[in-house]
Amino acid sequence: MNNKKMLGNLLLLLTAMIWGTAFVAQRVGMDSIEPITFNASRMALAAVMVGALAYVLRQKQKKEMLRRISSKQPLPAGEEHIGRNADESTVTWRNTFKGGICCGLFLTAGSVFQQMGVVYTSAGKAGFITAMYMLFVPVINYILFKKKNSWLVWLAVFIGVGGMYLLCVKEDFTLTRGDMLVCICALMFSGHILCCDYFVKLANPIELAAIQFATASVVSAVIAFLTETPVWSGIASAAVPILYCGVVSGGIGYTLQIVAQKYTDPTVASLLMSLESVFAVIAGAILLGEQMSSRELLGCVIMFAAIILVQIPLPGERKDQTA
Repeated sequence: MNNKKMLGNLLLLLTAMIWGTAFVAQRVGMDSIEPITFNASRMALAAVMVGALAYVLRQKQKKEMLRRISSKQPLPAGEEHIGRNADESTVTWRNTFKGGICCGLFLTAGSVFQQMGVVYTSAGKAGFITAMYMLFVPVINYILFKKKNSWLVWLAVFIGVGGMYLLCVKEDFTLTRGDMLVCICALMFSGHILCCDYFVKLANPIELAAIQFATASVVSAVIAFLTETPVWSGIASAAVPILYCGVVSGGIGYTLQIVAQKYTDPTVASLLMSLESVFAVIAGAILLGEQMSSRELLGCVIMFAAIILVQIPLPGERKDQTA
């Protein structure tokens, strides 16, 4: 394994740890603030973080372009159109803006349902149920876009449903309120992943991320003012959880993911990021003293196995991808 690939894998492992431990911060934040107000605050911080990064990178790109033009050096591959083809640049910006709005709406729905869910369920369970988006994505792809899945994917979905039953469904065949809300969250995050997958090929990914966070912040703020009673004292009391979820989990976590995926295999990347759910359980146990029954722990193990299984390409698929 070369040094860059190892660095990428380590960064993705750090990203998974950041996202997993963020569930603890979300739980703690609920002691002082209402869920949608919390979500609006964290998204605003993430928008500032990623927006600042996008601005710096844009200015750096412009300076590099001007330096190369003035010295008559050729532009890097893929950037020959910059400054020369205004129409293409405009189309990219339009796709970035539209993609940011679309992804931001899905992100809002997913994060709001997740934040409301952690009020009524443990951080560990919320982490594992959220990870079900990796199973929902192939199902939605098949239903809406007729994208065929391998038998391994369907096996993973079947196993994942069994694990989710053990984790969430009580002996009287009922789901808790928190579990149901986080299930909806996982469904919304599935839409977010599919939306990002479409627009990231047509847009600037970091600028798209900044717009999606800004959209999520504005929409969450509107909903919070309509349904909750946001007060500055509550926001100040939850300052540390908000800072962690907004700056560390949102801003830094997303940036680490973007940087790391340049250097590692996508299958390995998704596998490492799925460890978010494991870190959520560990953090919940260490920091909050959360405990799970043997039935719930078995459900976690089965769901994690399904999450891994759904990301493993078959030998034939590997050949197709490398062709």
